Amino acid sequence: MVIPTYNEADNLEWIVGRLRSAQPQVDVLVVDDGSPDGTGEIADRLAAEDPGVKVLHRTEKAGLGAAYLAGFRLALDAGYDVIGEMDADGSHQPEQLGRLLDALGSADLVIGSRYVPGGSVVNWPRRRLVLSRGGNLYVRLLLGIHVRDATAGFRVFRRTALETIDLDQVRSTGYVFQTDLAYRAVSHGLRVAEVPIEFIERVRGDSKMSPDVAKESLRLITVWGLQQRRAQMRDAFGRRSSV
Repeated sequence: MVIPTYNEADNLEWIVGRLRSAQPQVDVLVVDDGSPDGTGEIADRLAAEDPGVKVLHRTEKAGLGAAYLAGFRLALDAGYDVIGEMDADGSHQPEQLGRLLDALGSADLVIGSRYVPGGSVVNWPRRRLVLSRGGNLYVRLLLGIHVRDATAGFRVFRRTALETIDLDQVRSTGYVFQTDLAYRAVSHGLRVAEVPIEFIERVRGDSKMSPDVAKESLRLITVWGLQQRRAQMRDAFGRRSSV
C-alpha cells in the first residue's frame, strides 16, 4: 500500500501500525514529500523496525498525484502484483482493506466507495458532503463513466491495470489524479469495482484539501469532458462523411 505524506507526524505511526496489524501480509511504502514536521524521520524509524515498511523521500511537495505516481513506479519496479493507495490521516480504515482485496478477484481496479449502498461518511459537514456528491455526479455526467466515487483515494490495482493505464502518460499531479486514473481505467476497458467503506474525517492534523484545489480539479474535469465530446462529434461526422 502506497501512503503519501506531508506533515502527518501525528498520524503516520498510528495508521501504519493499524495497517500492519489488520493485513500483516501487505507491505507499506510511505512516500514523504519533504515534510518539515518530522514525518520522514518517523517513517524511517518505522522502516528500521519493520521490514514490511519502506520509505521514499521526495525533496519537494509536488502534489498528491505526483507522490502516488512515484510510489506506483517504485512498487512496479519491485515486482508487486497488487498495488494499493490510501491516506495517512485515518479516513481510510485499514481494517476495511480486506473488502477491496477480496473484490480484486473479479476486477482490475477496486475502489473503496462512500457512495455505493452500504458506504458512508462520518463527521463531514453537510456542505462538504453535498460538494463531494455533486462533484462525483458531475464526473459521471461529463465523462460518461459509471463510477460513483471517482474521487475516492482508497484503492487497489492489479499490476496489469497500472501497466495498461501507462503511468508515463498521466499528467495530473493534484487531487484530480484519482478521477484521472478512474477515467483512464474505464476508457481502457478495465474492470472497475466499488465496495462500500465507512469514510471517517480526520481527527488529527490539517486537511490538504482547499477551495483552490477543488476549483482546479473541476476545471480539469471540464476540459477532459469537452475534449471527449469533441472527439465523439468528430467521429460521428467522420462516419457520416464516409457514408
